[in-house]
Formats: sequence, structure tokens, C-alpha cells
Amino acid sequence: MKRAISLANQYKYTAKPNPVVGCILIKDNKIISEGAHEKFGCNHAEINAINSAKLSLGKSFKSFKELTLICTLEPCNHTGKTGPCTEAIINSGIKNVVIGSLDPNPLVSGKGIESLKKNGINVTSGVCAELVEEQNKFFFFKNIHKKPFITAKIASSADGKSHFNDNQQTWITSKESREDVQKLRASMDVILTGGNTVTNDNPLMNARVNFPTNQPKKILLSSKTNFNFNAPFFKDADYEIINENNLNKVISGFKNTDITSILVEAGPKLVNSFLNESLIDKLIIYESSMELGPNGVSWFKEDNAVEKLGFNLESSYKIESDTKKIYIKC
Repeated sequence: MKRAISLANQYKYTAKPNPVVGCILIKDNKIISEGAHEKFGCNHAEINAINSAKLSLGKSFKSFKELTLICTLEPCNHTGKTGPCTEAIINSGIKNVVIGSLDPNPLVSGKGIESLKKNGINVTSGVCAELVEEQNKFFFFKNIHKKPFITAKIASSADGKSHFNDNQQTWITSKESREDVQKLRASMDVILTGGNTVTNDNPLMNARVNFPTNQPKKILLSSKTNFNFNAPFFKDADYEIINENNLNKVISGFKNTDITSILVEAGPKLVNSFLNESLIDKLIIYESSMELGPNGVSWFKEDNAVEKLGFNLESSYKIESDTKKIYIKC
């Protein structure tokens, strides 16, 4: 199971917003084939492992009854972008299935296992379930809480400032911290920002990484209509502009979508609005060693604001001259 989990992890940037899943077929404790859900909208892990075994064995389906299928997540039993994996398993002739975690999706949860058992397949579940759930924490969070997991990322000076009060673009953190942000973006389904950030900073706001990734969708919350749509933010991008002041309503709009994670990258006004509405689940602060002084705009109005909003410091470590602090909502 741990090997299947490791296999799945290789595709965490291309399977999203789907969960990552790994699958292994074994006979007499020897691996016959492996498969993973490699890309959103493409074959699931079980299908890839079964197809690979067919090529490897070069025999009829009857030989599959001697195999055990090990899968990190409960096989689906419904038709989405691909067909049901339970049907493929049943038709293959496999008689033993070992599952890491049940799927929290109500369309699947328990039903996949039930379908397999009804067709005479022996099923064992709950093997390394906690590791599978941690690996797919955004997917589990979304299905349990009916909202995406929301992370806010800010860059702060040593004296708690965001930028100078004349709105000039201000580079606070190091090149290494900015590269770290690219990986953070690559792990998310959506990047959400506000109109002032797009106008004042003229950002690309995509994931500029040296590995394949499904670029996050861009959501722009703004009542403005006079944007320069030739700006980098809008070019060759999947974006949506939402004119809505009710943040809870905006987030509830993702309930029935595939979106499981959102990264809020915005200025103090919008970030604090999300924090004050208790919509942020994780706060990441890249803190520079430089100070902006009295001409800087503060991120928060009072000292220890993050702790007072109910966040605990999970980790803190250096990235070059900066400090990356990760806070989790209690």
C-alpha cells in the first residue's frame, strides 16, 4: 500500500482537482503491474494497472483471478469523466481487492466496496488509511466540509507591512521565497485575488514551475469593469470575474464543483475580509528581514492578530533571508 501511495504522489500536480490514486496488481507477493491516476479526465489508477497487466501477462482474463488488486482509494462505481472502476475490476476476474481509504465522495463512499462484494470479490479496507487521507487532504476536506480548503498567502516586511502607501509595487521577499510560492500555486486548484492587486501589481499569478502541472484557475473578485484585458493576468488563462461582496456566498458557489483548494493572494483589505469571515483554513506568511517603516501599509490593525483570529503556528523555517510561517486554524 505504501508503494501505491508513493506511486500516486508522482501525479499530484496533474491529477488535481481529482485525488491522487495508486494501484498495484500482485501475485504471490510479486508485483505484476502498477498504475496511477496520472491526469485529470484520464484513466483512473485501477484501469491503468489492469491494462498494464493485460500486456504483461499476455493471457486471458481468467488469469486475473489469481491476482490481488491493491488500491489507495476506494474504486469508483459511477460514470464521470471515465467509466466506473468497479465494473473494470469485476470484468477482469480479480477476486481480491485491498483498499487504503474509503472515498469521502457521497457518490462513491461505501458503494464501490458494496458493488465489489456483491460480485463475489473479497475486499479488505482501511490499510494505511490515514496516509491516503493526508495525501488527499484537500479532497477529503471538500467532501467533509462542503467547501474548498482555503489558504491565504501573504508577503510581509519585518514590521508587518504589505507595501508602501503610494501603492507602488514593492518586492519584499527574496527570489527563493518567490520560487517557493510558485510550487504553492501549482498545488492549488484556484488562485483568488482582488481588483487592486491586478491593477497595481500587474501580476501573472500563475504557477511558473519546471514540472507539468494543471494551472490553477484564476478568480478575480471585483466590481470594476475597466480592466486592461491585455494584461498578463488575463492572457491565455482560465479566469472568472465575480462581482459579489458576500464572500460566504462566493465560496458556497464552489460546493458542487470539482474545486477542492483555493489560494487567496490579495492585499490586506481582501485577505482580512476572508479572515474576519472565518473562511481561511491555513495562513502562510513569507516574512522578510527588511522594514518598510511608517510609509508602509500594515497587514493587520493590531499585534498578534493572527493568533487572536484563532490560528496556531504549525511551522516556521528560513528561506534565505526570509522566514516562512505556516498557521493552521484551530
